[in-house]
Amino acid sequence: MHDGKVPEVLTGALQFGIKPGLERITALMNLLGNPQDSFRSIHIAGTNGKGSVATFISSIMASGGSRVGVFTSPYLERFSERIRIIDGKAGLDKYTEDDSYGEISSEDLEKYSEQVKKAREKMVAGGLCDEPTEFELITAICFLYFAEKKIDVAVLEVGLGGRLDSTNIIKDPLVTVITALGLDHTGVLGNTISEITGEKAGIFKEGSPAVCFDPDLMILPEEMKPDVRATLISKAEEKGIELSFAGSKKAFESARFTEDGRMEFTYKGTVYSTALNGRHQIGNAITAIEAALKCGASPDAIKEGIALARWKCRAELLSIEPVIIIDGGHNPQGAESLGITMNEMLGGSLRGKPVRLLMGVMADKDVDGILQAYKTCGINIRSAVTVTPDNPRSEPADVLAHKINYVYNISDDLEAVEDPDEGTRIAYQKTLNDGMVLLATGSLYLAGQIRATLKGLIECTTI
Repeated sequence: MHDGKVPEVLTGALQFGIKPGLERITALMNLLGNPQDSFRSIHIAGTNGKGSVATFISSIMASGGSRVGVFTSPYLERFSERIRIIDGKAGLDKYTEDDSYGEISSEDLEKYSEQVKKAREKMVAGGLCDEPTEFELITAICFLYFAEKKIDVAVLEVGLGGRLDSTNIIKDPLVTVITALGLDHTGVLGNTISEITGEKAGIFKEGSPAVCFDPDLMILPEEMKPDVRATLISKAEEKGIELSFAGSKKAFESARFTEDGRMEFTYKGTVYSTALNGRHQIGNAITAIEAALKCGASPDAIKEGIALARWKCRAELLSIEPVIIIDGGHNPQGAESLGITMNEMLGGSLRGKPVRLLMGVMADKDVDGILQAYKTCGINIRSAVTVTPDNPRSEPADVLAHKINYVYNISDDLEAVEDPDEGTRIAYQKTLNDGMVLLATGSLYLAGQIRATLKGLIECTTI
């Protein structure tokens, strides 16, 4: 079992922050015997949709009978979510019933953390490298675990960027994948979309095909799309690899939203059904489908994998009566996707309905851009409860409330509550009283902190 606690070796590394580069992870993995070389991988980079694509691909591969290791970030409710093994179709069925299934156990987490801790001490004491970062240590734990558990394939989500991310120490991936791109982490990855795209494409490897979400379908200013395409093609040519662009306007146009909270779409003559709502998820699903085909997945495994995929806090419908949706979108592109999705969910019955916002954000995010995106997409916000997520980078609840009121002028039904759990209870009780749609959003940190609270409070028909 897993207790959700973060290993001590990792909490001690938080002070070292973000330090892109492969020197430290290379030295660390050399000391550990390079366990990452013992299994094949599917490597995923991008700005938006990495987690969704990882979920789709891992579900497809497990549906086909593979023992799949999944490494994602950040975690939402428990640290152990980041490292998971889905053992074939039987494991996938268990995961769809219990979203904690397959997570690394507390015992294994302690075991591999101790091994990594000893290697880290040896590395630093020997002057091989300076202190590794938290993410580098997590990556090392993950690789050790996957190697010892003898997985068939690892689905690895890049932490930041691609070229200098610690996951990029892997060799010979089955396929590399680039999801939707945007201007994010510009201080680290570059100031232009071309620079950022180049960093993401740094995961391309000689001998491994690459699949990229079609730039023409990305939520980007039109003038940026040719630069993204040209950069991806250039980086693929440098490596001499096959590059495929995944996307289909016809598939987007075919979307149908059912009253039980699922979405259907048609791609290359096959009708797919998914619990991940939103037309943007069609792009993620198609990207995953094309990547899975490069890995030899069967049509049946692909269709079943798409149907069984689950991904928490991405336009997740927690309840129908009253309607409660939780989403971890934290940038304007994500907010725009959410707005479009909400207008179509449940067969379009939510369009124009009054919405109560339960919101908390990080202070470094484009809050004004997020709020304007909600408004532009027609999310009819009439009420809000703001909270301060339990993170030192959080925007104070009262500051966020002021920004919301400036855009929506709802001072008569606007409440700032510091504690996320208390704010969740207040927002839920208000929604029970008036039946207003409750949308919890603004940050993955917030979504992870309040999801369990919301699920515990819900006393109505749920999905």
